[in-house]
Amino acid sequence: MAFGINRQELNEWKRRVKQGEIAFLTHYWLDPRFPNCKTITKAGCLDVERLVEWGTQYGLKREWIDNRSGYPHFDLLGERQLMILKKENLWEQIVRFQLLDS
Repeated sequence: MAFGINRQELNEWKRRVKQGEIAFLTHYWLDPRFPNCKTITKAGCLDVERLVEWGTQYGLKREWIDNRSGYPHFDLLGERQLMILKKENLWEQIVRFQLLDS
């Protein structure tokens, strides 16, 4: 279950993904499979080869791409999520979702 974002933010992420950008969307998230994770970041790009190339620098594997929604993306969780957001200089998302406090 996703929450903590509005429709405009979701639509902006989708627009950027469709344009072939590497786009990020962080939101609160609850999933019983990951009880210690309260947020998730979707790093997406319609150009799957570009997404794979981008993900390689962070040790992400092609087979981890979720494309069920038509918006190919990696789901970033936990320590890897925070590390990537820092390296991508996405401090607004880090602060907004209190990722340094977890």
